[in-house]
Amino acid sequence: MLAAAAIISRNAFVESLRQPIFLIVVLGVGVLQLLNVWSAAYSMGYTDTSEVSGDNKVALDIGLSTIFVAGMLLSALTATAVISREIEAKTVLTVVSKPVPRFAVILGKFTGVSGAITLATLCMVAFLLFGVRHGVMSTSADELDIPVLTFSLTAVFLAITVGAVCNFLYGWSFPQTAIVILTPALIVAYIAVLVISPKWELQAITKDFKPQVTIACLAMLMAILVLTSVAVAASTRLGQVMTIAACAGVFLFGLLSNHLIGRHAFNNEPVARVLSVSPAGASDADFEKPGDTYDLRLDAPPKRPLKPGSSIYYGDNPNGFRLSVPPFAPFQGDPADRAGSIGPGSPPALISIAADRDSVSIRLVGAEPLRTERPPRVDDYLFLTPTRVNQSALVCWALVPNMHVFWLLDAITQTHKVPASHLALLAAYTATQIGAMLSLATILFQRRDVG
Repeated sequence: MLAAAAIISRNAFVESLRQPIFLIVVLGVGVLQLLNVWSAAYSMGYTDTSEVSGDNKVALDIGLSTIFVAGMLLSALTATAVISREIEAKTVLTVVSKPVPRFAVILGKFTGVSGAITLATLCMVAFLLFGVRHGVMSTSADELDIPVLTFSLTAVFLAITVGAVCNFLYGWSFPQTAIVILTPALIVAYIAVLVISPKWELQAITKDFKPQVTIACLAMLMAILVLTSVAVAASTRLGQVMTIAACAGVFLFGLLSNHLIGRHAFNNEPVARVLSVSPAGASDADFEKPGDTYDLRLDAPPKRPLKPGSSIYYGDNPNGFRLSVPPFAPFQGDPADRAGSIGPGSPPALISIAADRDSVSIRLVGAEPLRTERPPRVDDYLFLTPTRVNQSALVCWALVPNMHVFWLLDAITQTHKVPASHLALLAAYTATQIGAMLSLATILFQRRDVG
């Protein structure tokens, strides 16, 4: 089965690259990224708070959005070209009539299309990174980054020229040859841009390299691969127009799923947000044993009064998702009696012991530890009750591919570093969604009449 899937994958990969629309979309994104450099000047102010600042934040936002939409369209168009059209033309019958499982056909088609989409995305990301290095032309006094223009345009010219010559002399597919040449040419051109400054001087390769922007681009690639699996599943039953409509629907609904479904999955209301934290003593820093106390300063007066003895929960999500404090029974006793609140028979809890207009002191009480995941920290949200989970909304939220989790631009522009562990979680989420979509595609294709 794997051997058959590999052969189908190779054919799907080649067939995808031969589609004229494939090269047109990639070069079109390159042109849009070029225009973005001159059109994204919205006078946002220049502050060095992240890898991109000022008008370049807008340029990065527009650039990533362009890749996202172009990747979605390219996935739908390519998937229908190698699956839906073959089913309609009955050419897929020559494969399924042999002892080849239909799952091998789906797997091969997906991996082939994904390989082609990955090449296209790498090219589009390279155009974006060229734009990030060049920067927005905010005023007429800004100078062109000649190395960026020289190396990027040379790579494009080389790919188009080689593709045209090989098509004329040897009959090779022009889009296929051009895109195969363009991908490594753009990568080499970008590396050259990193080591050459705008003044044509050698510089450290890390000077203009944007690791957080690159991470955001990798997350975008994962999102496009998820949409590719959606396109493969849809194209087993739908034509080109309906496949594009299905992908667009999943794309838009995935971006809105947090608002439409996710906000109903976890129900809780924060009463305040933590501005600063400090343990009451050196021995309280771990916040693990009964009696440990923390003093919290709040960014605003609490929405509801924090009375002595009130139950306290905290976490880093305003909807109460993944609280760092487990549920516990409400405290019954005198919060001012420190010895009695941690004596034998006292159930574990986290309570407020003193509160002011913009500050509160919280303490772990009980004979046994409450087993909090971590101490409170800056930007945590405070709650008075445990979070209620709506299981039906949670299931629906999990089934829909959540495109919002792949959009890391806000974290970058707001100087929140994206850890490598988040990329690992995104990779696992991507694999899960792709597996689910390919399973659905197999089910839909299994009973499809291709004769």
